[in-house]
Parts: sequence; C-alpha cells; structure tokens
Amino acid sequence: MLQINDTLVSLDLIERFFACDTAHCRGACCIEGDAGAPLEKEEFDMLKEILPVVWNDLSPAAQEVIRRQGVGYIDAEGEVVTSIVDGKNCVFTCCDADGICRCAIEKAFREGRILFLKPLSCHLYPVRISRYNTCTAVNFHRWKICRAAETTGEHLRMPLYRFLREPLIRKFGKEWYAQLELCAREYLAYKARKEKNA
Repeated sequence: MLQINDTLVSLDLIERFFACDTAHCRGACCIEGDAGAPLEKEEFDMLKEILPVVWNDLSPAAQEVIRRQGVGYIDAEGEVVTSIVDGKNCVFTCCDADGICRCAIEKAFREGRILFLKPLSCHLYPVRISRYNTCTAVNFHRWKICRAAETTGEHLRMPLYRFLREPLIRKFGKEWYAQLELCAREYLAYKARKEKNA
C-alpha cells in the first residue's frame, strides 16, 4: 500500500495493467452483479434531475422499475445505489447499434444534453473506494468479466492508475494524482533495482 495524505492506495493501481475493451465484455459491468452502482447523496439528487432527459433512452423494464422505486435504493450494506432491473441490470443501461451495453447518462453527456458525466463509482471502476474512520482505501476490484480489459491493458502497457487518470483526479484532485504519479515512478524504480540485484 501507498499512503497519500489520508488515502491508502493499493499497489495494484501501479502494478496492474487495465484498459476497458467493450468489444469483448459488451459492457458487462453495467448489467452484471447483484446491486446497483454506489451513489453519493448529490449524485442521487442529480439522477432525479436529469431523468427526464435520458428517459427515452431507457428500456421499458427500466422505466417501470423507476416508476415503482425511483432512481435508487438502499442496498444490503446500507448504501444508496442505482435501481436495477431483474436483480442485476442498472436502470440507466442502454444498448448501442452493435448490442454493446452503454450508460444512458454518459451518452447524454457526450451528446451535450446534460452536464453530469455519470456516477463517480462507475467512472472509477474497477477501482473501489472504502471509507474508514481515519483513512480512505483505494483498491482494485478484480472481476472475471474484466479479464479482457486486463489483457488489453497489458498489451498496451497501460497501468491502471493511468487508465483511470480522469476519474481519480475527479475524486481526489490534481495534486493528489501528481503525488500518485511520483510514488509510482519511485516504486517502480525501486522494484527494478531490487529485481536487478536479486
């Protein structure tokens, strides 16, 4: 682990390679699992605000779930998460012409219809943030559906922390990310020296 201010960062962010490859996974992270995406309070309010804009991009089943329980609910761990369809699909999922699952929120953002990109937990994935009394943990959540992303990342030599530069800055700020880059360079140089002398 690396410590940056009050965050503990898993070395996986530096040592692991990752680059999303939706041609292989088909956007599975939006439609697999047993709970929705974790939401901050302000994000929950934002989803309610932008709902009319993305409504027509949502499936009839998703629209029905939202009519019944809203854009989110409290999961088994007490977190507010996005509502889901059939126990797994995020209600904000939509499919493109190639049948790849996309985020209707991000689609509307890219088209200039809204100013909200998507929930931070989605933007950060496969990194998960856990808050404790004295620190915040930043960990890599490995999931079999993302194996293609790990393979693609390794082929591109794309470290996870670099692939997630934008969302990490969104969460922690530019100064924090600059410290992470410095730590990564120093750690990798130390590791290379250690392996050379082994």
